Amino acid sequence: MVAGAGAFGGWIALTLLERGARVTLVDPWGPGNSRASSGGETRIMRCAYGADLTCTSLASRALTLWAKYERLWKRQFLHRTGVLWMASKGAGTFERDSIECLGQEGIHHRQFARHEMRRLWPQINFSGLDWGLFEPDSGYLDARQSCQAVVDAFVAAGGEYRPAAVLSKRIDDQPGRAIRLSDGSHLSADFYVFACGAWLGPLFPRTIGNLIQPTKQDVFFFGTPPGTSFSSESLPVWGDQHGHFFYGIPGSDRRGFKIADDTRGPRFDPTDGRRTVSARNLRSVRDYIAFRFPALKDAPLLETRVCQYEQTPDGQFIIDRHPRAENVWIVGGGSGHGFKHGPAIGEMLADLILKDRESEARWRLSRFRAAKKS
Repeated sequence: MVAGAGAFGGWIALTLLERGARVTLVDPWGPGNSRASSGGETRIMRCAYGADLTCTSLASRALTLWAKYERLWKRQFLHRTGVLWMASKGAGTFERDSIECLGQEGIHHRQFARHEMRRLWPQINFSGLDWGLFEPDSGYLDARQSCQAVVDAFVAAGGEYRPAAVLSKRIDDQPGRAIRLSDGSHLSADFYVFACGAWLGPLFPRTIGNLIQPTKQDVFFFGTPPGTSFSSESLPVWGDQHGHFFYGIPGSDRRGFKIADDTRGPRFDPTDGRRTVSARNLRSVRDYIAFRFPALKDAPLLETRVCQYEQTPDGQFIIDRHPRAENVWIVGGGSGHGFKHGPAIGEMLADLILKDRESEARWRLSRFRAAKKS
């Protein structure tokens, strides 16, 4: 059984099924729903992770798998606009560290001086920047559509999908036993995978508790001038350490110019939280746009969205067995960057479960206990 049909759970269920397992997938609101951390229209696909070679390698594998399934399903989810990392004067540590890891993984990348970036992308004001790191094979993913496609493929291949919630009473105290679902049924399995995102804390109050903290994240979409100068045909996805870390996706699918501040927001209830953006965040984003994209200074606000990050203390994933049940796996802590890794996480979990292996130490729950002791 796999609980959660998002970027992690959907791919885990599909990969297990492809490798011969009989799998039931459950999710109360469905793949790509608006409450999910995997909801929304787009997510960034990038391989740069500073000095974190493990995440760079995982993203590289995911990039290969996204391309594989696009060919298999004859659909496009990855739009290779490239990703531009803007390096500020006197900074750029993330970008410099990324170059070494990208090189080790054989991932195509280029460095641009400021005058080269001005020539390539005159829509951007590069004041305060020295250079840029560009990943030409990266870009953005269709989030909601790809989540649905994964579950559609899972069902078409013989998997069982149930639109139901896992009821949490006593699940943390007696893991590995039959699970009661919100439709009144019980589900018994040899293995249980809980990839429930921001809901993992309430499901496992003793094991996870506050190790995963949902935070409210505001996303904005602005209207662009007629033409294509601010579309995905003319601009890459970008990240910019301008005071805060801002990131964005150029106009795509007629949804407008997407921009967000990566700063972690306040604690948020993913089930009942009010999904209304902050006026303060809107002002901050508008100030940033006026500086970095002058032609969009007075652009109309077309759409807003509130999603949530599932933040762990170290920003890394949790991929581990339940400490009191060898047949229960907990997978989560996307921390704002998990979506792109979905197919690689699916492949990883299928190996761990079917070959009876342990996850890497960096993903295990024990790292948090060790951090407390130190």
